[in-house]
Amino acid sequence: MTLSPPLPSLELAALETLAGPLLLVDAWRRVTAATPEAPTRLGASFQPGRPLTEVLGISEGPEGIEALLLQGRALEATPAGGGTGMRVRAVALGEGRQRRGWVVLLGDEPEGSSSEGDAAETFHGMWTREPGMKHLFRLVEKVARTESSVLVRGESGTGKELVANALHAISPRRKGPFRAINCAALPPSLLESELFGHVRGAFTGAVRDSPGHFRLADGGTLFLDEVGEIPLELQGKLLRVLETRTVIPVGGRASVPVDVRIVAATHRALRREVEEGRFRADLMYRLRVVPLFLPSLRERRGDILPLARRFLGQLERQGSRHVERISPGAQRLLQHHDWPGNVRELRNVMEYAFVIGEGPVLHEADLPPEFSESRPPSLATRTARPAPLPVDRPPAEELDPATLRAVLEQAGGNRTQAARLLGISRVTLWRRLRALGDEPVR
Repeated sequence: MTLSPPLPSLELAALETLAGPLLLVDAWRRVTAATPEAPTRLGASFQPGRPLTEVLGISEGPEGIEALLLQGRALEATPAGGGTGMRVRAVALGEGRQRRGWVVLLGDEPEGSSSEGDAAETFHGMWTREPGMKHLFRLVEKVARTESSVLVRGESGTGKELVANALHAISPRRKGPFRAINCAALPPSLLESELFGHVRGAFTGAVRDSPGHFRLADGGTLFLDEVGEIPLELQGKLLRVLETRTVIPVGGRASVPVDVRIVAATHRALRREVEEGRFRADLMYRLRVVPLFLPSLRERRGDILPLARRFLGQLERQGSRHVERISPGAQRLLQHHDWPGNVRELRNVMEYAFVIGEGPVLHEADLPPEFSESRPPSLATRTARPAPLPVDRPPAEELDPATLRAVLEQAGGNRTQAARLLGISRVTLWRRLRALGDEPVR
């Protein structure tokens, strides 16, 4: 018996675009062809003519092969030579009752099928397979048992509030309240009142007493998000509260005792803010007893596609569309994107693609417009990263003022393009330029 002539590589690539990595199996159960990504999924080079049982190890043994090919059941399989497991499914080819062979679809890696070192872990709303994030989880568990103040560092969308919630949920204060306030979202006059409270008549519109977040968090945890945005005049008052463990409401005279653990978060380097005279050193030392650094999604590339599939699964439970897989082209775009908005951005991108697209396959065209725009590679993608940054180092996007100015000039003053070159968001670039007192190049 002779093998069927192999399909041209262009046709195999087209098949993969439509159906993902797959194998073509003839009526004698020999693998005659493989799409371009299939050898990568199998962890070995493709050799035509090998029996399917020598290429894939089916979890149910010989009976599993029968169930896969003749009954069309989706089963778990591993490359025969060893490697990461996957879900496989076979579609029969033929006319009428004459079976000419099968297409064997090599699906996604099943949940929990990876090796122990790469096993997925969910921790208080955060999911990862990356060792760096798992190390962070262990640090959070250790620090949560103490009363030490914690400063969480990380880019927008990395999960700083989730870390704060975890620190509270597994701490001795878990039965107390958890309060959160974004210090960058309020003007100084209102921020002071929101933090420390006010008495009736303290200012126009103060028609009744207000306790403020410190008193509302008494016995629990107060999360100060974007603490680096607190103006200097309020930093002294905040320091006093931390030192005396009492608050004086705006317009009041009497001190009110409070028992609160502080967890602060910022995307800024507070030491640099201190050097630039924008943040008090004594307050920084009060807040930064235990620093925790959240890696960006760029430093967790192995989590991108699994997280994307998890988000799609959540969306499927709420909508009518069912997405069986992400096309290879869409996978490449997702993996090579710089993700300035990190996990939050990935969640939004998946929701966009879920709503815009149709059918069981998520294609490149389903992704937001910025994925199809031609743009220069960012510094993040041009710079080789042999391994993710350790979790106890600052995020990689912190660049010195000279670099910020140079990249802005290279972009011809276009802040959007400069932000992409730097691998940060436009808002983050604007904040840094404002902090430096630089006017954008025009």
